[in-house]
Amino acid sequence: MDAGLLVLRLVAGLLVAGHGVQKVSYRLGGHGLAGGTEEFRHDGFVGGRLTAVVAGASQIGAGLFLTAGLLTPLAAMAAMGVMTVAGTVKWHHGLWVQNDGYEYPLVLVVVSASLALTGPGRWSVDHALGIAPWPVWVAVAAIVIGPASGLLTRLVLHRAPRAPEGRTHAQPAD
Repeated sequence: MDAGLLVLRLVAGLLVAGHGVQKVSYRLGGHGLAGGTEEFRHDGFVGGRLTAVVAGASQIGAGLFLTAGLLTPLAAMAAMGVMTVAGTVKWHHGLWVQNDGYEYPLVLVVVSASLALTGPGRWSVDHALGIAPWPVWVAVAAIVIGPASGLLTRLVLHRAPRAPEGRTHAQPAD
């Protein structure tokens, strides 16, 4: 079981961290901080550069902490939050990833929730520090707060597209 949890943490954690690296640098196929900023603007988010930096740093931190099995429920909560935001961006495309859907962010949210519930396993920093296993209520709180924080982020930072000048949303185009 510990070997399986280690593999799951390594793969999921490094993928989440990799997403963050892409948001703020040219590494791993990223387009630098300017590209990450433009991605958020294109997706309708306000905050520009700060939004990209905070999202990238959250993904990097959550991913590395998950990988190490350090403060696992909190790392899982942060990963669920940022990947919930990603899922909301892709929601209108449907589930499947081949249609740019939310399948992949959903998988990372579920894996993170599972790691919060199971704990990181014996081969983790949490175990080495003697803070694992975490109480179930901590895992449940992380599973609720993570996605809720992602949805709140979407609500606060996302702006609906504006109607062209001279028209309101209620008026049809000619």
